[in-house]
Order: sequence, then C-alpha cells, then structure tokens
Amino acid sequence: MSQIPSTKGGDKPLDIITIGRASVDLYGQQIGTRLEDVSSFAKSVGGCPCNISVGTARLGLKSALLTRVGNEQMGRFIREQLEREGVETRGIVTDPERLTALAILAVENEKSFPLLFYRDNCADNALNEDDIAEEFICSARAILVTGTHFSKPNTDAAQRKAIRIAKEGGAKVVFDIDYRPNLWGLAGHDAGESRYIASDRVSAHLKTVLGDCDLIVGTEEEVLIASGESDLLQALKTIRSLSTATIVLKRGPMGCIVYDGPISDDLEDGIVGKGFPIEVYNVLGAGDAFMSGFLRGWLRGEPHATSATWANACGAFAVSRLLCAPEIPTWVELQYFLEHGSKEKALRKDEAINHVHWATTRRRDIPLLMALAIDHRSQLEDIAEGKPELLARIPAFKALAVKAAAEVAAGRSGFGMLIDDKYGRDALFAAGAHRDFWIAKPIELPGSRPLKFEFSQDLGSRLIDWPVDHCIKVLSFYHPDDPAELKATQIAKLRSAFEAARKVGREILIEIIAGKHGPLDDQTIPRALNELYDAGLKPDWWKLEPQASRGAWAAIDAVIEKRDPLCRGVVLLGLEAPYEVLKDGFVAARTSKTVKGFAVGRTIFADAAKGWLGGTITDDQAVAEMAAKFKALVDLWLQLGETKAA
Repeated sequence: MSQIPSTKGGDKPLDIITIGRASVDLYGQQIGTRLEDVSSFAKSVGGCPCNISVGTARLGLKSALLTRVGNEQMGRFIREQLEREGVETRGIVTDPERLTALAILAVENEKSFPLLFYRDNCADNALNEDDIAEEFICSARAILVTGTHFSKPNTDAAQRKAIRIAKEGGAKVVFDIDYRPNLWGLAGHDAGESRYIASDRVSAHLKTVLGDCDLIVGTEEEVLIASGESDLLQALKTIRSLSTATIVLKRGPMGCIVYDGPISDDLEDGIVGKGFPIEVYNVLGAGDAFMSGFLRGWLRGEPHATSATWANACGAFAVSRLLCAPEIPTWVELQYFLEHGSKEKALRKDEAINHVHWATTRRRDIPLLMALAIDHRSQLEDIAEGKPELLARIPAFKALAVKAAAEVAAGRSGFGMLIDDKYGRDALFAAGAHRDFWIAKPIELPGSRPLKFEFSQDLGSRLIDWPVDHCIKVLSFYHPDDPAELKATQIAKLRSAFEAARKVGREILIEIIAGKHGPLDDQTIPRALNELYDAGLKPDWWKLEPQASRGAWAAIDAVIEKRDPLCRGVVLLGLEAPYEVLKDGFVAARTSKTVKGFAVGRTIFADAAKGWLGGTITDDQAVAEMAAKFKALVDLWLQLGETKAA
C-alpha cells in the first residue's frame, strides 16, 4: 500500500479510531436490474466506520476500527482485509455468538439502489461499554462515532464512553451522522436505501451528542435529522447553538460547505471546496470516501478548503465506481487525479487512473519472488511420450513438485509456484494450502505463435472462476523485429488478456521470449517492452529471459521506471538452462533494480520427471531431487542479494 510519511501525532500512535458498523457488502454485478434479478455479487468490507478506517489508511493516516465481528469466515475476512489495508485491528472484538452483518445491494438505475441490511442480532450491534478500553481510545488523536450506533442502548453507551475518554484525554471527537431510517426502526427491511424520515425521537437523541463534537459531517437530510428542523438553514443554526464543532454540509454533486463559526443567514456563506462533476454509478460509499478525504486534511491541519477539495475528490471516485471501501482512492491516486484530472466523467473508465488505483491497492507487497514453475504441459507430455498411462500420472507429479517447493520455502515468504489447470488441479489445491505462496496459472496455448489462448478464447468466462489471488500468466514469443502484422496480432491477444485481468480483478504476468525467433542484444527486450507499453499494456509482472549483460538490464530498468514505476517488477525465466548457465544469468540480473526473483521450471524438474514417470525413482526421491535443485537456486539468489547489499 502506498503511504505518505507518519502524521504529526505527538506520542499518540493512531490518528483516528472509527467506531460502529462493520459488515460484508455484497453488491450486484449486473447493473440496471432489480435486486430480485441479480445473479452474482462482488464482496468487500462495508459499514460506514469500517469504510472510513480503510479510506483514511489509504490516504496515509494511521487508523483503527473498533467494532465486533462474528467468529466465522466473514468476520475473519473483515479482519484480514483491514490488515491488508494497514488498518489497526486490535480494537475488533470477535463475538462468539453472533454473525457478522451483511449488506446486499443492487444498482437499478442512477437514482435507485435497493439495499438490504442483514443486521438482526448481528455482531457489531452487540458492541458495549466493556469493549471500550481506555488505553486504546487514548492512543488516538481523534475518534469517530456514527449515528447508527446511537440507535441501540448498548452501542449508544459504548460510543458515549469512548467520547468521554477521548475528551478527557484531549482527543478530538468526529461525528458522522450516518442516518439510516430503517436501522432506527422507522422503515421496513426493503427500505434500506431510504435516506430520510423525520423523527422527533431520533432528533432528540442525536442532539444530545452534538455538544461533545469537534467535527460534525452530514448530508442535507442528516443535518435536518440531527437538528430536528425542517429548514436547512435553521437546522445549521440549531446545531451551532448546541455545538462549537466545525460543521461540514455534504451536498452531493454540488460538493460541500464548511462552517467554522457563526451561521449567517446566507446558506452559501461558508468555505467551499472544489467540486468534481462526474457520472453517478453508485452513491453508496460516497460519504465514507468523502469523510476519509476530509479527515486526511483536517487531522493534518490543512485549510478547510483543501480538506473539502480532497473530500469532494474522494467522493467523486466512490460515486463513479461500484463498491465502497475498495473504491476509495489512495494518496498516490488522489494526487495523480488532482494534478492530471480526467477526460472521463465516469472515472472508472479512465485507464491511467484505474492503473494507479489497481497498482496502489494490491493485496500484498511482494519484494522477493522465487518460484518453481511446474506449469509446463507440452514438455511433460513429451517426457510421457504421449502414453495414456503416463499422461494420467502427470497431475500426481505436479503435486510432488509443490511438496518440494514447500520443503524449501519452510514457511518463509517470497516463494511461489507456476501451475497449470490442465494437469495441475491437485497441485493447485496443494499449493493453496500454503497461504504465503504466490500462485500463477498460464492461459496461453503452449508453443503458439501468434499467441492463442488454451481451451477457450473467451477469457472472461474462464477467469471468473479463479481465486482472487491467483495471477494470470501469459507467454508470448515476441521479437521487436517480427513482421508488423504478426506483432499486431500478438499485441491484440495480449491486450485482451490484460483487459480481462483488470475486469475480473486478477494480477497478470506477461512473459516475453524473444531469443528463440531472432537475435538478442542489449536493446532487444527494452524495444519490445516499449512497444508493449505503447499498446497500453501495464502488467503487474514481466517474466523475461536471462540477458547477456548488465547493460541490457540497465536498459530494461530504464524502460520500466519511465513507463510504469508502479510495476511489481521482473522475474527471470530459466529455459531449461543448466545451473552454471543460470548462475551467470542470475549474476547479471542481480544488478537490476526491477528484477525481484526468478521462476524456473525444467532446470529443476526435468530429470526428476523422466525418472519418476519412467518408474526408476520413488515419490520421495523425486521430491528430494527437485527440492535440492530448487534450494540451490534459492541459495544462489539470496547469496547474490547479500553480496549486492554489501
């Protein structure tokens, strides 16, 4: 996750603790239809304070969430995802009795978003005063409380205890009014998208919170419910009579107005941040993104106009995309947008911004990658000589390769596997049991030139079944001196793979082998990469053949740094080269800034495959042989890295 330097928080390690709802959001992937007719859903973390904890972390603040989740898969998903986002999770209580809340939504049209809350006796609604630890609250410069969690006696008491501790410790109190009428019992289950129903009971309750707040943020409807008034200007004046807090009025496409003193008779007499006109795709989550952007400025002491501009920009991103927390921009992305803008009113269609968003929200950092490639199909078929009884044994051999790799990894990070889904089903299941393993799967038809996909040319329907952390690997025999027509065909196929990867949210590794179809000099691969970048390809990884000189790697580094500095990097392929030849390639590659490791196959498994399929060695012997060869390459790579560092 890309982040800015630490905040100026004195001796307090956290900038903000958000308190309240934490759910799993399931948002319909079919757009323009009723919730009744949605057939598949995208999953993400949700709930106003949960989303804000993610958004503020992405924008560089040190955030934490205080809530409850169930002792089940959905609760663990929330905790794990927040950890991936850099959110402090020690304030999350695991409830042994209750399930994690769910929210299910459809995008029916630009104004209708049917929403169901599954919150009957849910985990976060069981938050109580015992869950509020004084030491934890005192570790933050500010806390954020939310309107929904004032709707139940126990959650109300929990938030009020947090407010009391925060104020006694000199921390700021932020109030997101977060009004959901049906969560106050004012509307039916099918009225989740309803944003406003007047209620004297709710207004009287929320008024008792206002005096303790330093920052109050709400939409026009939320300001009305918090004040109990029916006129917006009078509502602001009523809130001001009860609180000295900075008031931020969210006005949707009109941006926002910040009031930091007396409320005049002119509604527009406040501080206005720059607005960003965009196409509305889904309004859910826009307020949470807005709050994240405002807090990024407010907690850093920025002028209100700056905070408001950042808030409006973050809200624009969320409105233009489907989900909530996953769509909030990172600090790098926000700065890119503010500097460059966008020609697209639908920001989700802006390729440059989407790439920055994707590359700065990847699931994990991978600074080192040492992979055993066992994704070979045709090579193992040749070793099996096409004999049906030997072909049937290939899946078991691939599972042995996973066992060998796991022995070498020994639980350490930085290891991975390339495994196909033609013969590798059992191996993929085995590799999946090692959570730290990076896994990539090939999609190319082996040996095809021009490139063709294996099994089907319809990648979308194939990739949707892949686990979210499996990387797409596509190999192209591409040389910059190839005929123009051949290159155009190759690029078009690579482009379709890249677009499919981005559409379904999977990383992609593009493997380029040039040396088999033309000369390989110091400029061959740099030229090829430039041509592929010109075509709009920005893969997460490149997989490249060994280069003869350090100059070639320097030129490759220069291309990647210029064309895509957010690229994860390069892994080195082996091409069945013997250890001594690979050693020379490793030495040259270790001078590169972008080479992060290697993915070698036949050098490691070829002899073992011949012996095992031929019946001359046992399972254990095959595993031992592959493990020894893989370990030799791992030790060499790490040793060269230590030498380089020294």
